Amino acid sequence: MSELPRGTVAFLFTDIEGSTRLWQGHRPAMERAYQRHDQLLRAAIAAHGGVVYKLIGDAVQAAFPTAPGAVAAALETQLSLSAQDWADLGLPEELRVRMALHAGDVDPDPDGDYRSPVLNRLGRLMGAGHGCQTLLSQAVRQLARDRLPEGADLRDLGEHRLKDLLEPERVWQLLHPALDADFPPLKTLGVRPHNLPLQPTPVIGREREVTELAALLRRDDVRLVTLTGPGGTGKTRLGLQMAAEVVEDFPDGVWFVPLAALTDPELVLSAIAEVVGVRESGGTPLQFLLKEYLRDKRLLLVLDNFEQVLEAAPGVGGLLVAPEITVLVTSRAPLRLRGEREIPVPPLGLPRRKPPPTLAQIGQYEAVR
Repeated sequence: MSELPRGTVAFLFTDIEGSTRLWQGHRPAMERAYQRHDQLLRAAIAAHGGVVYKLIGDAVQAAFPTAPGAVAAALETQLSLSAQDWADLGLPEELRVRMALHAGDVDPDPDGDYRSPVLNRLGRLMGAGHGCQTLLSQAVRQLARDRLPEGADLRDLGEHRLKDLLEPERVWQLLHPALDADFPPLKTLGVRPHNLPLQPTPVIGREREVTELAALLRRDDVRLVTLTGPGGTGKTRLGLQMAAEVVEDFPDGVWFVPLAALTDPELVLSAIAEVVGVRESGGTPLQFLLKEYLRDKRLLLVLDNFEQVLEAAPGVGGLLVAPEITVLVTSRAPLRLRGEREIPVPPLGLPRRKPPPTLAQIGQYEAVR
């Protein structure tokens, strides 16, 4: 492998849209198509000074010493893929590759990898795009705007809240006359209604859990998930990130209900009603009004810090009679309701005490990061 760039590094992430379906239905043709895709991508990356440092399935991660080089490699690859006759390789449809670019101050670790919130942000940016689309962060746009490849241009797609729950990112699309320019709206947090709060830091050390638990929330047979553990283990942050991951799966919204300030269990249903917009009416019981409102809704409720109001658990269970409501709870103790899936959240990994880790090793521990 060539020497990995350090300092201000521009990163290019790519993956193939719908690859699981293609592998399952057209494996021989997909093997040929993927090999061609790999050849074209690696040639463009190398030609513009980049280094492929990681492969995750059919997704590629590459690092460049300059942002203009990363943009040029992305454009060259998209042009080559667009010109390819995929039917000649036996594939019944075009291989559609989505790409995203972001930049930041990052040094590689001793294992030849990069560990930085910059990469988490880039992963979210790529996840917002569509096959054949190339997205740029504001940082890459600033670094490359005066040195775009011949014929290339940028389209301002505006500010978008990515699923990392950090500050909105201004997103740009790479354009070229030979490439498609029109795509569906980006798959960001603006697609569905929600009230998920911005967060000051990205999720660290929980990436695998977020993916697995988000898949659990998507299951039709799972209606109540409770993240349990002592205070300070990151249950709230994990729950928020899980909710952000599945926001597209709930057309009627994802609604965060903070309960830390409550000590009276009788007020829990009122807090839920206020968030989802249900008003109390005359002498009608609030639980009845909530059930009526939720009866034909497909939404996710995130009830945070439930341990202080555990006596309200039966009332929450009563809301689950609505057939498509899912509830995600964070609590130091489970609700002990029928069908509850309790997920313990352990603390992040700490460095060993003896022998003590080296300075290079200590930064790899999740709690230190």
